Amino acid sequence: MDYQDIRYNVANRILTITLHRPDRMNAWTLRMKEEMLDALARANADDDVRVIVVTGEGKAFCAGMELVRPEGNIFGYDIPQEEELNIEEVRDSGGELSLAIFNSDKPVIAAINGAAVGIGITMTLPMDFRIAAEGAKLGFVFSQRGIVPEACSSWFLPRVVGMQQALEWVLSGDIFTAEEAHAAGLIKSLHAKESVLDAAYALAEKLMRKSAATSVALARKMLWRNPNFDHPMYAHQIDSRLMYLTSERMDGRDGFKAFLEKRDPVFTGNVSTDMPATPFWPEPPLK
Repeated sequence: MDYQDIRYNVANRILTITLHRPDRMNAWTLRMKEEMLDALARANADDDVRVIVVTGEGKAFCAGMELVRPEGNIFGYDIPQEEELNIEEVRDSGGELSLAIFNSDKPVIAAINGAAVGIGITMTLPMDFRIAAEGAKLGFVFSQRGIVPEACSSWFLPRVVGMQQALEWVLSGDIFTAEEAHAAGLIKSLHAKESVLDAAYALAEKLMRKSAATSVALARKMLWRNPNFDHPMYAHQIDSRLMYLTSERMDGRDGFKAFLEKRDPVFTGNVSTDMPATPFWPEPPLK
C-alpha cells in the first residue's frame, strides 16, 4: 500500500508507525485508518517485527478527527439517507483500528509526543503501554461536541483507569495533562518531549530481549481477554491448554532444557506460522 498519512519503518526488530500529517497536527482521516490497518496486518505477518511503536510527527501525537465539511457527515463517511440506512452496519473508523490493535500479535507502545485528543487518545487505549511527553494535553472531548466516545473506549478506558476516573474524564470532556493521566495510571511514564521515542524503544527492547515471540503473543492475548470471564475456571482451561502446547510443541521445549543446561534458550518459533491453530477464546458477535 502507498502510505501517505503514516510512515512505516522497521529497525532493530521494532516497527515505528508515525502518524504523518504534521501540518494538521496529525489529525485522523479515513485514509489514515486504512493505512494503519494495512500496517498492522503487515506487521503481524512479518516475523522480523517483534514490537510496534506508534508516534506522531511534529508537535502533536494526534489532534483528533479531521472534520471535513459543515454539511453531510462531518466525519467524512459516505452514508446514505436515513431511509436507506441500516444502523447495524455502521462502523466507526476508530473502533476498526482499536479492534485491529486488540487482535495484534505484537505488543504495541504509544509514544505520545504531544497533544492527543479524541481519537488521538482513544486509539492508544488498546495499546499495551502509553509513554507521554511532559505537559502533553489529552482529552476525551466527545461530550463537549454532543457526541459519544468511540474506538471501543467505553470498554478499554474503565479497564485501564477504573470507572470513576473514566466517568470524570468522559462526562466532563475536559482537557487534562499527561501528569494527571500518569497519576491515574493511563500513562506509564513521562519524559521530555525529545526523549519520548527513546523511552518507547528502551521498553520495546526490554519486552523482546529474552522472550519468545510466540509466548509474548499468547500472553498478551491472555491478559487482555481472560479477565473478562465470569469465573477463573475459564482462564484455567485456557492456561492449561496453552501451557501444554507451549511446553510440549513450541519454544517452551528449549526454554526448560536451556534452564537445566544453564545456557540461553534458542527460540525459533514464528508468530506468523507457529501459533496454535485452535482458537481458545469465543468469537465476538460482530466481525
